[in-house]
Amino acid sequence: MTGMLGHPVAENPIDRMFDAVFAHYGLAWQFWKNDIGSEADLALAVRALRPLGYAGMCITVPWKVAVIPLLDAVDADVQAIGAANYMTIENGRLIGHNNDGKGVVKAIEKVTPLAGQRVVMLGAGGAGRAMAVELAWAGAAHLTLVTRRRDQGEEVAATVTRTSGVPAVWQPWDGEVNVPAGTTLLMNATHLGCAPDLEPVPVNWATVDAGSTVVDVITNPRVTPFFATARERGCRVVDGVEMLVQLAMHIFERWTGVRPEEQVFQRAVAEALGE
Repeated sequence: MTGMLGHPVAENPIDRMFDAVFAHYGLAWQFWKNDIGSEADLALAVRALRPLGYAGMCITVPWKVAVIPLLDAVDADVQAIGAANYMTIENGRLIGHNNDGKGVVKAIEKVTPLAGQRVVMLGAGGAGRAMAVELAWAGAAHLTLVTRRRDQGEEVAATVTRTSGVPAVWQPWDGEVNVPAGTTLLMNATHLGCAPDLEPVPVNWATVDAGSTVVDVITNPRVTPFFATARERGCRVVDGVEMLVQLAMHIFERWTGVRPEEQVFQRAVAEALGE
């Protein structure tokens, strides 16, 4: 068994995608989404993974940081980033890993090189902090982190610079976001736009250069209001489903030892979303 711990998880298509890929490769595996509403319940759930016989588990919002003290060990990426988005269970030990940023880097580089990009990221939670560090490692020239919480934004900016040497700064999120001049890549790393609410991301689109690349991490729906507006303005766009496919392929291989074909995952996630 495999699965996900997070809150909320109902709209995430990851279980249908993984189950379809397990079936394609003839694996008697299953993926279970688990809605965990408190840190106390998170601790109980993590302790139960070994006796229940799980082989691995994904970690999503809001538990990517809180899960770390509950694990037996973490890899170098988690140590650098300070968040885990999945675990392997090896010889009874829970090992934390993070490939959130690696997934988004692969998805973006299908559309445009990251080298030299000046990035503005909206949000800097567990996934956002991983993406910020990985974008810097991949060659971004500068990052601006826009968050409502100053302590969070400044801490993640400091982490980016400490681990990569790339300059990163915090910008307060107060009402409509004005994107700094010279930005070449704008990313929504929040849950704004997710089904079923489809909340718009409050960006002043007059400050977004039409020649920039816009990335949305939301996986359901594929086309969010943020994504649709960026596409209408002529920006290059990268959707969250592409990011999900890239990171899920890596997790699948770590869990099963089987190297999957990308088209199998692309087909599975499209079917899961009813496309």
